[in-house]
Amino acid sequence: MELIRGLHNLRPRHRGCVATIGAFDGMHLGHQAVLQRLLDKGRELGLPTAVVLFEPLPREFFAPLQAPARLMSFRQKFISLREIGVDRVLRVRFDAQLADMGADEFVRRGFVDGLGVRHIAVGDDLHFGKNRAGDYNFLQEIGARLGFEVAATESVMIDGERVSSTGIRLALEHADFEKAAKFLGRPYSIVGRVVMGKQLGRQLGFSTANVNLRRLRAPLAGVYAVEVSGAGPQRLFGVANVGTRPTIGDMTKAILEVHILDFNGDLYHQNIGVTFRSRLRDERKFASLDELKAQIQRDSAAGRAYFGLGH
Repeated sequence: MELIRGLHNLRPRHRGCVATIGAFDGMHLGHQAVLQRLLDKGRELGLPTAVVLFEPLPREFFAPLQAPARLMSFRQKFISLREIGVDRVLRVRFDAQLADMGADEFVRRGFVDGLGVRHIAVGDDLHFGKNRAGDYNFLQEIGARLGFEVAATESVMIDGERVSSTGIRLALEHADFEKAAKFLGRPYSIVGRVVMGKQLGRQLGFSTANVNLRRLRAPLAGVYAVEVSGAGPQRLFGVANVGTRPTIGDMTKAILEVHILDFNGDLYHQNIGVTFRSRLRDERKFASLDELKAQIQRDSAAGRAYFGLGH
């Protein structure tokens, strides 16, 4: 799969495709329905498929601290798109200039002049461009004038509720991992690179893998029983803390720390997947490192009990 970094990197060879545009945060069943329609149309017309993404997301640009927490990083999203068979991703930097660009100009520059799009598949809740003026009806109107088709994919409904990234965030906030998995079509996980931390866990007798979240906020917070992949051929179990480490008081951004049970390997610079299974407790501040160490011992015991592991 090809990554095109910005409208200025579009070349004549990129012209002639079917495309979609959206946040695709979480790659849930609703997103998958749009992408399947895109892939089907690409095969029907014999054209490559392209997905247009903004980085950062518009709401992150306008209000980074108030924007909804991301369900996945751009890298995780890119890998998911590659796995389902998308041919190209056009990553457009969302900045002040783009924020002031009207939907009409964006369609002409990106979809028509840049991609030479023949067909656009979108979700039924699409909005883009200045003042969010670009929607399905707008695309249909401009497509009729500029020579491309537009098709909307109806929302996916589960148990009478529309599948959405917002609904998944709410489910994760309440540790309803069953509902989140229904909406996603898979258990919720965070994939990231293990980075060097302050080695505090090792000092306390519980070495942890610190995963770079590449986002200001995480969609969940607390201590969880988790499964870990990417650290070896076998399935591993652990206890993860997602939060800002209030006892240490040195974090402004959320961090994911994973203590893998019965594992002593070196994971630095590796990408691991952390799948959340059960919330053990909320994150909280302790009066001393000794109290924190005692709680970590209890958390590890709770994780072992959840997964049915011996001591």
